[in-house]
Amino acid sequence: QVQLVESGGGLVQAGGSLRLSCAASGRTFSSYAMGWFRQAPGKEREIVAALSARGGITYYADSVKGRFTISRDNAKNTVYLQMTSLKPEDTAVYYCAADRPELDYYRTYKNPSEYDYWGQGTQVTVSS
Repeated sequence: QVQLVESGGGLVQAGGSLRLSCAASGRTFSSYAMGWFRQAPGKEREIVAALSARGGITYYADSVKGRFTISRDNAKNTVYLQMTSLKPEDTAVYYCAADRPELDYYRTYKNPSEYDYWGQGTQVTVSS
């Protein structure tokens, strides 16, 4: 069982930056693939960025490529999402998610249904 707690959300002006953190419980964090998703009002949950359990393989949605960076610190059981050049359309509740791969530790997972554990979410609001 893994528990995830996000932090770092808030209100920021367009062009600003935020860093989201997701702290995970458990002693096998390094074996989990991680993802950041977001959901805006009236829209479906969408992938923002993903990171493989091993090998540092990343995936970014086209809408955030070049602006967001996902990273992890296994010693701290934490995954981060550094967000820069924020836009009003980035406004959403951001969720982190964890998946324990059955076979391939060197790939990213983009579909919400592939993830076993979810945090409660943190609100990011970007004003214009």
